[in-house]
Amino acid sequence: MAATPESPAAATTRRKAGRHRGEGQWAVGHFTPLNGNEQFKKDDDGLNVRTRIETIYAKAGFDSIDPNDLRGRMRWWGLYTQRKPGIDGGKTAVLEPEELEDKYFMLRVRVDGGQLTVAQLRAIGEVSDQYARGTADITDRQNIQLHWIRIEDIPAIWEKLEGVGLSTTEACGDCPRVIIGSPVAGIAADEIIDGTPAVDEIHERYIGSKEFSNLPRKFKTAISGSPVQDVVHEINDVAFVGVVHPEHGPGFDLWVGGGLSTNPKLAQRLGTWVPLDEVPDVWAGVVGIFRDYGYRRLRNRARLKFLMADWGPAKFRQVLEDEYLERKLVDGPAPAQPLSKWRDHIGVHPQQDGRFYVGFAPRVGRVDGTTLTKVAELAGAHGSDRLRTTVEQKMIILDVAADQVDSLVAGLEALDFQVTPSPFRRGTMACTGIEFCKLAIVETKGRGASLIDELERRMPDFQEPITINLNGCPNACARIQVADIGLKGQLVLDKDGQQVEGYQVHLGGALGLEAGFGRKVRGLKVTADELPDYVERVLRNFEAQREDGERFATWAARAEEGALK
Repeated sequence: MAATPESPAAATTRRKAGRHRGEGQWAVGHFTPLNGNEQFKKDDDGLNVRTRIETIYAKAGFDSIDPNDLRGRMRWWGLYTQRKPGIDGGKTAVLEPEELEDKYFMLRVRVDGGQLTVAQLRAIGEVSDQYARGTADITDRQNIQLHWIRIEDIPAIWEKLEGVGLSTTEACGDCPRVIIGSPVAGIAADEIIDGTPAVDEIHERYIGSKEFSNLPRKFKTAISGSPVQDVVHEINDVAFVGVVHPEHGPGFDLWVGGGLSTNPKLAQRLGTWVPLDEVPDVWAGVVGIFRDYGYRRLRNRARLKFLMADWGPAKFRQVLEDEYLERKLVDGPAPAQPLSKWRDHIGVHPQQDGRFYVGFAPRVGRVDGTTLTKVAELAGAHGSDRLRTTVEQKMIILDVAADQVDSLVAGLEALDFQVTPSPFRRGTMACTGIEFCKLAIVETKGRGASLIDELERRMPDFQEPITINLNGCPNACARIQVADIGLKGQLVLDKDGQQVEGYQVHLGGALGLEAGFGRKVRGLKVTADELPDYVERVLRNFEAQREDGERFATWAARAEEGALK
């Protein structure tokens, strides 16, 4: 019996059902760009835009910039357009990029390992004052960001920064971004192992190289041999955490696949011990897997955490060993739980060599060029040539002689940088917010600073470690899901039914001790004006209900909802 002819519609349906688009993984042959970002990266590597910036755009001005360079490739050199003033948060998701953006840039100065010399910090301060209207923010990834940058000034800024050994190379973009490291690497008295040689070698070998300049999305690295685990390794794409192997001695435990944003995941251990001299090769293997197997079809699934979630650590380790390293890795122990409730190195601490390092706290990372220059001069005047930034938006001055400590502390506090800050100043962070960020919905920096002042006034005797993180949008640049009190910016209704700036609240997140994501209570949102009252009320409930020695995160996980509102 003859077969019934297939209709054209049925044939089309069958072809569509059988067509496998894949996830855009290069390793399985999916090289066709599946979105605009992949197309512009294929058309021209992001690193190549520097020549056009120097020879065309800086001379012809903002309006001469190609859109794919402006909103794409310029990120590879640390440049984002900033938000046009006066656009409220309700317009963030409505307006087109060209309507939101100003003709000025945010410039991110890359500070690998948080390592700065006096000359470098002074140069950043001078660039801030001369080209950035005095702006400067210390980020939670140890970088320093400047605002109000004109395209015409970029070549002069690069010349100034690169003259002292700094750069903006791959500070943003779909590439390996800044390598965060322990700010007290090589000097802390309790250090397990100094990861600085690995940070420096990775930077020398791979940053600015086209080997890894086209990744599916951004790639974040952390390396620390500190027992306080001071680089938030749980939320990085790859992290090397100091451990002591019972047979091989000090080395690193390898973690892969962490990240926050709108789909947060904690990194997972691969169960390996990596000696210091092998860290760069293992790092390159992990990045290579991301480059070749990472998902490139959808931007919201293009982070390594999604590949790790699908593969699991056993398969990831097998591919790393068999395809990239071509050797087996040594099994190793997990790192011990950090003993300190704080991971920021604030205060005066002894170094290995008998000198001291001094950690101090700006307000929510907000500083300015003139003050940065004064900090550089203060460090130099007290015999130090080394400073560090931290992942908590703080700073440290290293190598201070015992007889210089008191004078240095007095000088810092005269600049309103506290060495013994309240828990509120010590534990509050904020992202850039609506002042400059095109993705933001609400204000953050100023509100975080005023919240600190208000809580210090209302609760002067509160001394428990507490983290309060403010974010201007859902993307979690300020790590809201892993804060004791995480505040995600959004528009909310006030008591009169008016739409105003406010926050969705996450409670009881943590890193280090019992790492996990915060609890969301149904309907728990606060307006910006109500924020000090709300935080005070929750903290007083915590003080009244906590068991002896109980941490806020533990209490928040068990508390009745009424105590959290």
